[in-house]
Amino acid sequence: MSNCCTSGAPVRSFGSVCSPPSSSTCLHTCSMLDTAAEQMMVHKDFQAAFDTCDRGLESLDNVEQEDSRCAEFRARFCILGIQALAELNQWHSVLSWVLKQYEHQEEIPAKIMQMCILLYSKVGEPAVMQEAARVWLHCLSNSRVSGFGTVAELYLLHVLIPLGHTQEARQFIVGDVGKCTFTEDQRQTALDVVEEKEKQSLEPPVNPGCGPDSIAAQSVSTQGAVVHKLKAIIRFVYRKFLMCSSGTFPLQKVFLVVLLLYMVFVQMDPALPSSFMWISKLLQLLKQMWRTMFAPYHQTLTQVKEL
Repeated sequence: MSNCCTSGAPVRSFGSVCSPPSSSTCLHTCSMLDTAAEQMMVHKDFQAAFDTCDRGLESLDNVEQEDSRCAEFRARFCILGIQALAELNQWHSVLSWVLKQYEHQEEIPAKIMQMCILLYSKVGEPAVMQEAARVWLHCLSNSRVSGFGTVAELYLLHVLIPLGHTQEARQFIVGDVGKCTFTEDQRQTALDVVEEKEKQSLEPPVNPGCGPDSIAAQSVSTQGAVVHKLKAIIRFVYRKFLMCSSGTFPLQKVFLVVLLLYMVFVQMDPALPSSFMWISKLLQLLKQMWRTMFAPYHQTLTQVKEL
């Protein structure tokens, strides 16, 4: 912004966005640009910055025919205003505000079109810019301005393809705009991207039960069930230990069971898919050991109760 006015004039202050021109009107405009930029970047007062830009644009309505530099001033006020609205989370009103500053969509500068496309793509509303960008790109006079190719690329990648308008995107690439904007290699790359998007749209939707989140949930639920069984086994062993005398109860077997359980549930992560098979086998082994170790005691207790 520092070169938008006469370069021979002295700089107003550190951080100014314009050098004061000779006319008082342009001097006032540059002063407002400086103020808006300072409010935006230094004070972070985005509402005040937007209000300053709005007043500056209103002041340009009366002097647009007086100075040819008013178009550049208008663009710079709009750029600051768009940034302020985005910071204020009022992005939904950006396009309408810009269109209010320009009588026709085709007159919007390329830099502002780029900012609007990127902004609405960022917030997930690319459809807002579809009509405005299409009209702007098919205006013959805009094809000669700097930044036309960037607008065309952003329109293709951030509007048409995300919206799934693959047929329109293909026509855009091979049409007049694409031919005068992209090289042959760029057109082929763009067509490949469109084709890939079409393939993705034709693929059946992924089964929600097979997604990563579902697998993780199943792993957590399986782990919780195993832990619950482990607690039940530990409580049962504890009750057995209390019921039997220390002289007849095989403490070595208890230690062996505890050691195996520690190896299964502490040293091995049950959430890993590679651990499922081994955990299943070890659980089967533990069940066999459990029946071998405690079945005689259970049968003895049952016989005693029956007697």
